[in-house]
Order: sequence, then C-alpha cells, then structure tokens
Amino acid sequence: MMKPGKTGLSRIISAGGYSLQGLKSAYRNEAAFRQECWLAAVLLPLAIWWEVGLVARVLLVGSLVLVLVVELLNSAVEAVVDRIGPEHHELAGRAKDMGSAAVLLTLLLAILTWVLVLIDYTF
Repeated sequence: MMKPGKTGLSRIISAGGYSLQGLKSAYRNEAAFRQECWLAAVLLPLAIWWEVGLVARVLLVGSLVLVLVVELLNSAVEAVVDRIGPEHHELAGRAKDMGSAAVLLTLLLAILTWVLVLIDYTF
C-alpha cells in the first residue's frame, strides 16, 4: 500500500519551497536567467512608475514575467536532456533548439510589447 502524499496547506508550503529552490538553482546555474532577472529588475520599476493604463502596465509586467517563465522551462528541458547523456542525438538537439526558439520568441514579444506601449503613451 502506498503512503499518501501531503495534502492541503502542507502540500502548498512544500510546493512553494520547491519553487524557491528552482528559482535559486536557475539563478545560480543559468547565465541567461540571471541576465533576464537583471533586465526585469531594471524594467519592472519603470513599468510601475510609468504613467500608463492598467492594461498596458499588466502587458509590460506580464511580458517580462513570461520571459522568465519560458527561460525556466527551457533550462529544465536542457537539464533533462543533459542528464540523459552527453552524446549528441538529433532529438536532444532538436529539443534544446526548440526551447531556445521559445525563449527568443518570448523576448521578441516582450520587446514588441514595450515598444508599442511606449509609442502609444508617448505620441
């Protein structure tokens, strides 16, 4: 018979701890994640300070958070692929390239969002 897992508040607290471990690990081990964190640290206060509407503010902040989320997922894919083995495999390379492409598209979306909001509230 299997031992039942944590439930309720205990499960939520444990999940929060695992999430913090994941953020710390990504920051320590992933240069791209660190760079994107610093970019967000600069741009988030600007998004809050800038006199824009609520929807525009959510788009600005959301685009930055989305970049971090996708970078975390990309790093997770890379870690799993690297764990499987160091030899080159077409599928492993494809998985890593697709994760990288997802990060690129998210960065382009964030840039587009910031540029369009800047144009909308400046001119």
